[in-house]
Amino acid sequence: MALAFDEFGRPFVIIKEQDQKVRLRGLDAQKANIASGMAVSRILRTSLGPKGMDKMLQSPDGDVTITNDGATILEQMDVDNQIAKLLVELSRSQDYEIGDGTTGVVVLAGALLEQSQKLLERGIHPIRVAEGYETASRIAVEHLEKISQKYDFGVNNMEPLVQTCMTTLSSKIVNRCKRSLAEISVKAVLAVADLERKDVNLDLIKVEGKVGGKLEDTELIYGILVDKEMSHPQMPKQIEDAKIAILTCPFEPPKPKTKHKVDNDTVEKFQTLRKQEQQYFDVMVQKCKDVGATLVICQWGFDDEANHLLMHRNLPAVRWVGGVELELIAIATGGRIVPRFQELTPEKLGKAGLVREKAFGTTKDRMLYVEHCANSRAVTIFIRGGNKMIIEETKRSIHDALCVARNLIRNNSIVYGGGSAEISCSVAVEAAADRYPGVEQYAIRAFADALDSVPMALAENSGLQPIETLSAVKSQQIKENNHYCGIDCNDAGTNDMREQNVFETLIGKQQQIFLATQVVKMILKIDDVISPSEY
Repeated sequence: MALAFDEFGRPFVIIKEQDQKVRLRGLDAQKANIASGMAVSRILRTSLGPKGMDKMLQSPDGDVTITNDGATILEQMDVDNQIAKLLVELSRSQDYEIGDGTTGVVVLAGALLEQSQKLLERGIHPIRVAEGYETASRIAVEHLEKISQKYDFGVNNMEPLVQTCMTTLSSKIVNRCKRSLAEISVKAVLAVADLERKDVNLDLIKVEGKVGGKLEDTELIYGILVDKEMSHPQMPKQIEDAKIAILTCPFEPPKPKTKHKVDNDTVEKFQTLRKQEQQYFDVMVQKCKDVGATLVICQWGFDDEANHLLMHRNLPAVRWVGGVELELIAIATGGRIVPRFQELTPEKLGKAGLVREKAFGTTKDRMLYVEHCANSRAVTIFIRGGNKMIIEETKRSIHDALCVARNLIRNNSIVYGGGSAEISCSVAVEAAADRYPGVEQYAIRAFADALDSVPMALAENSGLQPIETLSAVKSQQIKENNHYCGIDCNDAGTNDMREQNVFETLIGKQQQIFLATQVVKMILKIDDVISPSEY
């Protein structure tokens, strides 16, 4: 493409190989868009369910990620096609809103696109298909409400929450430790939850990881874990009933903000400057001691002179603590972040029952535990693992489990997993299609077929005969009027998901259907694809 000017100085564009440019319109554009969406869906299809496979993703820098979390896979894939980017956004919105079901929502969207392709080839207008899908999604969501169950739980009855988190963790790499990780996630959520308002602030839960140990060593700390150590090796490693000064001002003498320089041409001048600096440090340390602080946590560093003085004055200190960690420490200990030494008062000190430094393995790795805090509503999940990839994947899995527990606190309705909810919705949507005399009924039936693709993918990934297994479960649901029959992925010998304790949150499942329908409707309404080179 080149820019040229006519005799009046007006610019116009010359497009090279104009005769070879193809602009997609109408049905061709819709088919191309559907093919792009289906390609992305097929990638994620094999990652669905407890026996789903993992993907290895390599970044341009050479970093390797192994995961089966749908949102992470799509986030790290290098996607150029605009329709494929819509599905990436779809998975991301499911992750932000619900936290779980990021693979399922893309698989469902891909199935809806596949069914819509057949309808378009039969001459049905895309708008009628979109309207039929909208009607079917409303029927499915209403049916989910009918088959859902309320789950009562409390601080003393955590089992329902634990079972739901275990369902989420079943499809992850960490499934061998799913019971212990689910319990840790639920305890963390209940520690920060406001059960009266049915609200959970996940920002109060910090997830930290360190290579070493095994996955079973993962622990919940009722307090804050900081990846730092005491600034001086001779400072005490354990402080009980700590009063913490949280500072964002450096333990350093003020620096002149001019371009002038100081020449120390005699020993006396140097000694005077050194005494002046020491006096600054003395005043700073004394202010901390006067207000009763037994530990100083500082956002900035301090030099060896200050460090030496702090150690001699018996004031343990931690330096270079990040802003986010500083805020969490302030929340947990009930302290205030102090920007200037002059503002330091006893009321602004944080209180913790125990601050200890812990060493890991035979290395010099040390971390600081701030426990038994005045406000125990800030907690840390500390993950151990054999390598960095395991820790990162465990962090993603824990995030999903935390989100599921939060969703149950917001709305304690659950549906059963293993594809049972989708099969039940499919039967209900298929039955409802007869009530619609127009062309939309074809789209409604297609929506029912698309819902079947989720249990079919579960069966396929579990090594079962997909069509045979789905047909058997569907006929069992209809015969027994049992909405809880699903795919026996774990080969437990029963199709009843109540007996297998496989639950999912109602709002998570409803959101999947809503979001997948919205995105597919948007894709169906695109009938003209114009590339940037044609502007």
